[in-house]
Amino acid sequence: MKVGMNLPVMVPGLDRSAILEWARRIDAGPFTSLCAGERINFPNPEILITLSAAAAVTERVRIVPTVFVLPLHPPVLMAKRIATLDVLSAGRVVLGIGVGARRDDFVAACAVFDAHKLTRMEECVAIMRRVWAGTYIVEGAERAAEPTPVQPGGPEILVGALTAPSIRRAARYADGLCGFSFRPAEDEVRFAWDTARAAWRAANRDQPPRLTTSFWYALGPRARAQLDEYLHRYLNFMGADAARALAPTVQTTSAAALRDALKMLADLGTDEVFLVPTTADPDEVHRVADIIG
Repeated sequence: MKVGMNLPVMVPGLDRSAILEWARRIDAGPFTSLCAGERINFPNPEILITLSAAAAVTERVRIVPTVFVLPLHPPVLMAKRIATLDVLSAGRVVLGIGVGARRDDFVAACAVFDAHKLTRMEECVAIMRRVWAGTYIVEGAERAAEPTPVQPGGPEILVGALTAPSIRRAARYADGLCGFSFRPAEDEVRFAWDTARAAWRAANRDQPPRLTTSFWYALGPRARAQLDEYLHRYLNFMGADAARALAPTVQTTSAAALRDALKMLADLGTDEVFLVPTTADPDEVHRVADIIG
């Protein structure tokens, strides 16, 4: 099983030097991917610009948005942005996408927040792939939006699908899953992976699904307090009471707990885990590298 690392973009106070230092250290290994997630109404840097900066100072790791909330974005413009990121990274992009759950982010982006987000996301992917192939030309234009991705046909697409219906739908058009688990929970992950494998077989896909997931963790003497502070801030859209109730369910607060979680995920056949740090200290990269070897 491969292990990637998220930039700590949801921790307040990141500046240029911290972001670039994290990127360089992740690229130094043993991590296989460098990731970042998207929020709008939150004190985090914009995802595409951040990943572009990371791509410019790295050479080896895959560049993985975990995830773009695709219904927030016009599909042709998003296709152009992702193709540009693929060019800047020399073909290292893996595209994680999801439908989003925060109404305020949709309001900020002047996008529609309704029950049809899954349908719109699938339609967006179809348009983006046609743009990358040069076969989708908007009315009045003489050619498709460019540049063309370095990877023929565009990057691999992983969907942040967590329920059985959304996983079965992803089997129609995606290359795999980009999941998330609070704890992480063995029964939850096993259900998702079993559902995905069955859905890909039922859809007569040539390749099995690529199975990836993420989870929060913390290390060090303040691990529990650090994780609680992070989760209370990040989950505030649910309300203070819900955030306080959910925070204790995340138990990866030691090196031993992190090793156990990674072993459990590997035993379930997970292809890659994208760890989500809860500190902006770049020494965290070395601490985790020592744990995973």
